[in-house]
Amino acid sequence: MSDSTTFVGALTPKFYVALTGTSSLISGLILIFEWWYFRKYGTSFIEQVSLAHLGPWLGGGASASDGDESETGAGAAGAGAGAGPGAGPGAGAGGAPPGPAPAECKVWRNPMSLLRGAEYGRLWTVARRAPLTYYDMNLSAQEHQAWFGVGEGEGEGEGDEAEACMARAWREREPGARLAAARAALAARPDCAPALLLLAEEDAPTVLEAERVLRRAWRAGEAAWRARGAGAGAGAGLGAGAAGAARRHACVLAHVKRRLAMCARRLGRLRDAARMFRELARDAPPALHALHTHENLIEVLLEQRAYADVQAVVARYEECASTRSACSVYTTALLRARAAAVAVPPAKQHFELAALEAMRRAVEFNPHVPAYLLELRALALPPEHVVRRGDSEALAYAFCHLQHWRHVDGALRLLALAVQSGERGRRGLRAGRAARCAACGACGDRELLGGGGAGGASGGGAAGLWARGGRRAALAAACVCACALLAALAARCPRAAALHPAALLRLLTAV
Repeated sequence: MSDSTTFVGALTPKFYVALTGTSSLISGLILIFEWWYFRKYGTSFIEQVSLAHLGPWLGGGASASDGDESETGAGAAGAGAGAGPGAGPGAGAGGAPPGPAPAECKVWRNPMSLLRGAEYGRLWTVARRAPLTYYDMNLSAQEHQAWFGVGEGEGEGEGDEAEACMARAWREREPGARLAAARAALAARPDCAPALLLLAEEDAPTVLEAERVLRRAWRAGEAAWRARGAGAGAGAGLGAGAAGAARRHACVLAHVKRRLAMCARRLGRLRDAARMFRELARDAPPALHALHTHENLIEVLLEQRAYADVQAVVARYEECASTRSACSVYTTALLRARAAAVAVPPAKQHFELAALEAMRRAVEFNPHVPAYLLELRALALPPEHVVRRGDSEALAYAFCHLQHWRHVDGALRLLALAVQSGERGRRGLRAGRAARCAACGACGDRELLGGGGAGGASGGGAAGLWARGGRRAALAAACVCACALLAALAARCPRAAALHPAALLRLLTAV
């Protein structure tokens, strides 16, 4: 005890100045490293290490795993090795999640995601704002590696150079490097379907040009798929490498057809789009079932005003819990509202009550959607991934379905009434469950929407911080380091100050 008292009493002000400067210097270096790590891998290093490694040791394993699973689900589990240490965990778009996380807390691929070059790129061209966060693009890169990456025993042959270029392209995060690798693969093999798919997604300036490149990719992918003998009965005698290559070619072909159908939808050819989406919903490989192409089909049928076909599609998928989403529940409510709109007066009240009940269930499933449909919050470009029952899913749904709600007379009025009644009657177990789901998906929404989210998901996490002002954060870190360096120099080399004669006299008198 006496030693500690002596030590504390012997400390001089210069020690405290040096301690403050050193701690500020270390904090600034950590902040700079965090900024660099997030720019490169799309996630926070400290948050990732604390959740994945320190949480179980400190007794927070359950909560940490729950929070970790709430941010995953769209990336592939086997793609993390190629995606860098910051790729984050992924549950596999086509496989089962690693833990018992609830479906509403998972991150899913947005079936209505736009083309990066022809659609997302317009926001950067006009407003100089990044349409997607690094976390969102990181999840997409993991999925691309899982779907299109070459496994062991594959790619041996004349197209090996093209496969190596595409493997590098799927790992890259920078658009320029991805496009350069895709062009190199196309130069090595002119009929490389994955390279054509990537160029159509990210390089084509218009939807029409993207469709032209995708048609070329379709011909190349279909030829490669048939050459591999990827039919239903041809896979029995294939080795593991050949079977993996056949699955990869089937995934490429399905993705090309899906993007072609979306281009046809954008260009107004609704019948062609509906036909291709029906084929995909029926014949898509199991790895792509999590893409939920039936939601694309629902949107096209709503645009065609084919409400009977929409009802049939919704009834086919509503029994499956894994396909339950904002699109399915709000489409059911929209169909009930249309039935109430066309009903004759004696039965109109009954149909309106049924529509109100369906809308209450929809609002309970995702309470963020009405704010966008009622235009209480501004719309933005939807992300490539969404959190089930979260703000990102609400934004993605309203972005594509707001016009369909406007076409049905009285639908928005009934939705407003359902929201008001739900706010008055929300209590007990349902309110607690909704609060838990909202807290579960809030972190994923912040990472996906970043600072460019439409009002509700800006800030709070590492993604929001760097998305709002990465340059300002780096400048602040540099200022902190400079101040710490000046403080350390001042403590090491203090300026000699002359003592006043009166003070010196008092000091000598006291002695």
